[in-house]
Amino acid sequence: MIIRRAALLLSCLFFAAVQTARADEAKPEAPLSVVRVNVTNQPWDFARPWGKRPPYSRRAVGTLLSGNRVLVTAELVANANYVEFETPEGGQRVPASVEVVDYEANLALLKTEDTEFLKAYQPLEITHAKVGDSLAVWQLESNGALLVTKGPMTTAEIGHYPIDDAPLLVYRVTAPLQFRDSSFTLPVVKEGKLVGLVMRYDNTTNNAEVLPAPVIEHFLLDAKKAPYEGFPRIGISSASTRDPQFRRYLGLTSETTGGVYISDVLRGGPAALGGMEKGDVLLQVDGEAVDQEGNYKDREYGKIGVANLFSTRHYEGDVVKVAVFRKGTKKELEITLKHRPVESYVIEPYVLDRAPKFYVLGGLVLEELSRQYLKEYGNDWMKKAPEQFVYFDRQQNELFKDGPKKLVFLNRVLPSDLTIGYEELTQIIVTKINGMAIQSLDDVPAALAQAKDGLHKIEFDNEPRVIYLDAAQVTAEQSALQQKYRLPSLQRLN
Repeated sequence: MIIRRAALLLSCLFFAAVQTARADEAKPEAPLSVVRVNVTNQPWDFARPWGKRPPYSRRAVGTLLSGNRVLVTAELVANANYVEFETPEGGQRVPASVEVVDYEANLALLKTEDTEFLKAYQPLEITHAKVGDSLAVWQLESNGALLVTKGPMTTAEIGHYPIDDAPLLVYRVTAPLQFRDSSFTLPVVKEGKLVGLVMRYDNTTNNAEVLPAPVIEHFLLDAKKAPYEGFPRIGISSASTRDPQFRRYLGLTSETTGGVYISDVLRGGPAALGGMEKGDVLLQVDGEAVDQEGNYKDREYGKIGVANLFSTRHYEGDVVKVAVFRKGTKKELEITLKHRPVESYVIEPYVLDRAPKFYVLGGLVLEELSRQYLKEYGNDWMKKAPEQFVYFDRQQNELFKDGPKKLVFLNRVLPSDLTIGYEELTQIIVTKINGMAIQSLDDVPAALAQAKDGLHKIEFDNEPRVIYLDAAQVTAEQSALQQKYRLPSLQRLN
């Protein structure tokens, strides 16, 4: 009996010691620095652009920063109807709002007008991580307890964020995360300081893609300015020069071991305005040597893509000095970096927090092509969306030589007396209306004012090539068409 009691006592003491060790380990990582963030989202329906899809809810973990602001991913608040903060254990809730959002960097700052709600919380400072560091991912249990899962940081690299045209720095962490009802945005912490936010997680490999501290710091510094400027771009595409024959073709000598080939330069972009040309070989950026794959040796992360220098290390309006090899000669160029506004794209990479444009013409539903429309086909949209539209999206910089335009297409046909025989038409580009070239939906009203012989002539880039509508009948049946299909409006142009 004495031996059994002694064994039991030792077991209890060991359990208590383990619990104390775990508690001590969690102490520096578990201040009251996170809140639950509840969001109701309702995206627009790009297949039926006059309406919205059913609302849905998301729940996340927000990180408190200085100034009573809460940091989350931008994905969380995209097309948000309502945002609120909730205490970790639940029960107390207050309305919140989006202060600044950057969908390309996938970051958003939230705030609340209730100044008392966040008084008990301790803001987190921000620090950087390096490969090999042990990082902790924070989640919340249903009772508000902090669940801490640790894992090593395995790489730092340039990756694509949810908005495909935004290559920025990404940390990768291996950690066996458990599903929780607030797992949409998760803080990643090192020694009690924030190093990033989880933005993707693969539960088959336990690999998390983490939005890193340098990107967060860039966003926060930009967020102090009004208007918010965003991350700059240089406007180039590149290709490897590892092939020795390709290097000989370019005229690169054995003395030049590095350099990446500039395969494309965005017309009117920073690189083009700074004198860079397609066919150049980029050798240096701000004195940093560029290798054959387009990498440089970063002081924090080692070999990493040169896009990090342009987009994360620099800000809007910064001047970058680059060296290029062109036709046997080394040239020094100065390039002023600029953010590329989303509206400057022929096919906008995202349309969030705003309604899509459309125009209903006698039952013909016209819309501007956007990647948001293509994503109606799901995550595999590049394979499932119309092949021609996917091609246009990928080659949009080459579509127009005289400046950016939009592609207007026939989304669908609403059956009416005017559209008999055309009901099956869909997904063809509108080129002209009444002889006027259509370069955006804004051109449609002016084009319709030029009807000839009482007819509207609509031309397409594919069969049936031309459709004629009776102009007077289009006007006369507008109200009936709107009522029949319960449309809030027959057009939205702003």
